[in-house]
Amino acid sequence: MTTISSSLSDPLTENEGVRSMTGQGHASVQGDYGVIRVEVRTVNNRGLKCVLRTSDALSSLESRVDALVRSLIHRGSISVAISWRKPAGQNVPAIDTEVLAAYASKLNEVRLSVGDGNAVNIDLASLMQLPGVIISARDERRDDVQLWEPVEEAIRLAFENLNEMRQTEGANMAQTLHVDAAQIAERLEQIRVLAPRAVENYSSRLEAKIQRVLSERDIESQPIDILREVQIYADRADISEEITRLGSHLRLFADVLSGEATEGTNREPTGRKLDFIIQEMFRETNTIGSKAADAEVSSHVVEIKCAIERMRELVQNLE
Repeated sequence: MTTISSSLSDPLTENEGVRSMTGQGHASVQGDYGVIRVEVRTVNNRGLKCVLRTSDALSSLESRVDALVRSLIHRGSISVAISWRKPAGQNVPAIDTEVLAAYASKLNEVRLSVGDGNAVNIDLASLMQLPGVIISARDERRDDVQLWEPVEEAIRLAFENLNEMRQTEGANMAQTLHVDAAQIAERLEQIRVLAPRAVENYSSRLEAKIQRVLSERDIESQPIDILREVQIYADRADISEEITRLGSHLRLFADVLSGEATEGTNREPTGRKLDFIIQEMFRETNTIGSKAADAEVSSHVVEIKCAIERMRELVQNLE
């Protein structure tokens, strides 16, 4: 019979879908529009939270940025900062010569109508201060369709950079999780071996205790009474179902971690699936500890709980 321990002892197949929720990435795209720079930072979060910071000139693209970001990541708290540095020439205010000429024409009409003696002279500097003559660089808008292309490219490149970091850290975390799962499987196999012996030891202790008490009172013991008491304990302390279920949870955990359990299913984040499995693992372990009144079994249960707690902390940071 293949034991749980041996079935989980092989190294995990690297799963490219297992990623840490913590990381950062950045990218810049340059063209005749200037430079678009994107910085992305992620930390762990039970759900998906996205915070955007963009310049005023890019505010009209925020809804498209949000939709793109949510399509590229499934879980975590994400901060995205996008800046746009325009070419040097675009930062110089422009002069609307048509508006300036119109002001000059109107001024000339006024001068002709009132006569030169009553005319008020207005110099060029005063004309430049009239509304609409100076066009601020920030008032110049580029077409959103043209601007979206470099913004989208920069975001995708930044996420590629981010995912490389998250992938590396996620692979290290997955290997640690595999080691803990294998240790749990080994201890669970020890519990499987110890469980029948625990009942036998209890039977021997109970029989010796009853024989001692009855002999002190000159009463003959009936084997059937001892067997009945042992059977009651054996039924109460039976942990075979819990051992089987915990072993099943361990195998499912390994499959999800390696990506083997995600094909053909919905895209529920891997970290969330693993978190649910760990909850079930802890429940079965707790039941084993409460039902098996045996010192060696209790020792293994304590170590299993410690390993599960380590796994729980790691899984909280997996996407």
